[in-house]
Amino acid sequence: MMYPLHCRSFRTTSLALALSCGSLAPAAAETPAGWVEPVYRVAYETEAATGPTPQQGPAPQQAPAAAASPAPAQVASRIVQPMSPPPAFNLEQLPGEHPLMPALRVAQEGVQHIDQTIRDYSAILYKQERIDGELGDQEVAFIRVRHQPFAVHMFFLAPNKGRECLYLDGLNGEKGVLHARDCGFRRKLGVFKLDPDGRLAMAGQKYPITKVGIRNLTTELIAVASNDVNYGECEVRTAQTEIGPANGEKRPVTLIEVIHPTPRRNFRFHKAQIFIDNELRVPIRYASYMWPERAGEQPPLEEAYTYLNLKLNNGFTDADFSPENPELFKD
Repeated sequence: MMYPLHCRSFRTTSLALALSCGSLAPAAAETPAGWVEPVYRVAYETEAATGPTPQQGPAPQQAPAAAASPAPAQVASRIVQPMSPPPAFNLEQLPGEHPLMPALRVAQEGVQHIDQTIRDYSAILYKQERIDGELGDQEVAFIRVRHQPFAVHMFFLAPNKGRECLYLDGLNGEKGVLHARDCGFRRKLGVFKLDPDGRLAMAGQKYPITKVGIRNLTTELIAVASNDVNYGECEVRTAQTEIGPANGEKRPVTLIEVIHPTPRRNFRFHKAQIFIDNELRVPIRYASYMWPERAGEQPPLEEAYTYLNLKLNNGFTDADFSPENPELFKD
């Protein structure tokens, strides 16, 4: 299949280059706003960094370390010199193929890597979603995920500190029950059993809890890319960068940015950014933006998910995802 000339792929690794919304800025240009530290602000660093106490949720050794400063956290990303040796992602575009194909192959390899090497993990999840046209507040949660059978435990750190959710697939992989308890004065109402796709469980959420996690994120990226390779009007560029708290350890990542310049019914976003951890070989941040309403405006954020402080293969058991576990839903 042939693609129009405006379908093109870019690769950058220079420290002097910076990404903008519509083009790669030349080396002499001023760095565009939003691509210097911080990329985005986490509004609840003190609560998120402290993590749940033994009286509030998971054991403290599974929570992130205490913050060194009460200032709001900033998850930072900046263009850095290429690593030596370079990350083992083959993003070379073959002659005549769609510019998304290298990224699609990397995502497909990523699912295989997850299935073969990652049984479970814990992380701090930062998520922000636009629902019914309204961009919600950023949510921060300590999460534990097991792949087989699929299970998720979430303890929210901000803004609804103390909210807690637990989901476990049924015996044969069928949809299970969501156990949830709210925060604040509603906490006294106790733990509710909900349909994970039902109205109450989905209130204020774009996706059900069954879609949480790095494997689900990767498979969704594959589904979107598999659709988009059927069309033109696609620009793909890559860069070496790093991501993490502005005052903490950064993770070297490969950034893949996909841009659809013109709104079409075929496309779900104007711009998407995928940050793949070079060591862990999994996506740790995804953000998508819609088309600006007026020329010259920044594209509005549609959704963003970031997984920090990933700890793999903790050996979680059924007890870690049991509603009868006394360490869960503590008073």
